[in-house]
Amino acid sequence: MQPRNMSMSGVVDLAAVKAAGEAKAKAEQARAEAARHGGAAAVSPSALVIDVDEAGFERDVIQRSTEVPVVIDFWAEWCEPCKQLGPLLERLTLEANGRFVLAKVDVDANQMLMQQFGIQGIPAVFAVVAGQALPLFQGAAPEQQIRETLAQLVQVAEQRFGLTGLTVDADADPRAGVPAAAPAAGPYDALLDAAVAALDAGDLAGAVQAYKNVLADDPTHPEAKLGLAQAELLARVRDMDPQAVRQAAAASPKDPAAQIAAADLDLAGGHVEDAFGRLVDTVRVTAGDDRDAVRVRLLELFEVVGAEDPRVAKARTALARVLF
Repeated sequence: MQPRNMSMSGVVDLAAVKAAGEAKAKAEQARAEAARHGGAAAVSPSALVIDVDEAGFERDVIQRSTEVPVVIDFWAEWCEPCKQLGPLLERLTLEANGRFVLAKVDVDANQMLMQQFGIQGIPAVFAVVAGQALPLFQGAAPEQQIRETLAQLVQVAEQRFGLTGLTVDADADPRAGVPAAAPAAGPYDALLDAAVAALDAGDLAGAVQAYKNVLADDPTHPEAKLGLAQAELLARVRDMDPQAVRQAAAASPKDPAAQIAAADLDLAGGHVEDAFGRLVDTVRVTAGDDRDAVRVRLLELFEVVGAEDPRVAKARTALARVLF
């Protein structure tokens, strides 16, 4: 997911399994209730982009996030980059056709929300999924990177929380005009869809293979690279006994296998800096093939988080220092 400043701590937060399970159960309950009443009511396209203030934040963002991911755009009238990013986010929201909702927050009128989210500069974009806030990125970014960020958010919301989005009826909104054209299908869409379907079914091996099929033809495909790194991480930690893994790592600080396993758990639980620091420290105290194995795993974890995350840049610098 690009850009990924701070986002992956939430995206791969397997420590939130309980919360995810509860949110998924609520989503399934809501869908069942809607089905009993003839199906969920469709919303108009204009309902996908909303202005939110402090008074309505609990209802419009927190509560709504149990039904659909809510992307928050913190902006201000005087912010020139905001004037470029805002319309782009609105267009991508309409293209997504209910997969997420965009909430726009004017920071000048909602200082408390800005403080609660710890925002240092704008534009800043967050997401709230099942009540959990995920920082996505800050500042302007290329459209393709934003598309990838939002695509991964949707994927995570579906896989981890069971949020499949809203039904949109363009005819219900006379202001909507002609619905936005669907993005042109890419050459690897079928394979990427197969990977997502495999993940939905818990078939991590199938997802890994689908992503590898894309990379065999296009080794630099960003979505496939990210998807493969995440699927492989999930496959590695799925059957781990966390307590046993951490005990082994604590007992053998120079054992590369023990530290690699613990680092995988760290990252899967959203403890990005702990995972990176653990492996950098292990590189420092190992040599030869052991050191190389740890270094390679660290590079793989960088792929999971994303090269543009500042924690990756910091860990790369630390790795270079211990290697050279």
